[in-house]
Amino acid sequence: MKIEPQVLENRFVRLEPMAQVHKEDLRAACAADPALFHDLYPYSMLGEAFDKRFDEQMPKDRATGVWMHYAVVVEGRCVGMTCFLGADAVNASVEVGGTYYHPDFRGGATNPAAKRLMMTHAFEAGARRVVYRVDAINARSRAAVLKMGAVQEGILRRDRATWTGRIRDTVVFSILDDEWPGVRDRLDARLAAFEA
Repeated sequence: MKIEPQVLENRFVRLEPMAQVHKEDLRAACAADPALFHDLYPYSMLGEAFDKRFDEQMPKDRATGVWMHYAVVVEGRCVGMTCFLGADAVNASVEVGGTYYHPDFRGGATNPAAKRLMMTHAFEAGARRVVYRVDAINARSRAAVLKMGAVQEGILRRDRATWTGRIRDTVVFSILDDEWPGVRDRLDARLAAFEA
């Protein structure tokens, strides 16, 4: 498995490797829902924390290959982000995570379209397993991952500390390469409904 950063695009979204050109649109998207970062995210993308994460942490992550950040672009504007992380070439496994969308782009075609692109890229690159890790209290994201067709594997109890000090439980989901064709077809059917 070898996942390379590249532009991924379909009718609904364009995923571009995160770059300076996306910074201010992403800042505005994150600022549109500050409560979400306080309540659910393991790190902050608000105020000064945004600059530190964007200018310092993201380049370090990119350089080490730990994270591959993508800007989620709709109609020419960055409305959020999603990432590949923890790629394990030996075991052909990769996580899709670090996903956030401006509130106006939740519940529509953006998420299934972005996930369709990410998983297509991962499985075509040789992944046997795509993983999703979701904060146990994040009911909306848990429901979205299940709706996509992922299988819940379990809950990692007291798994990690968030930036606010809350200790979160993490729900682990996966989609395997032999499950991907069925998941892909369901995603395509959902996306077709948005075109009708």
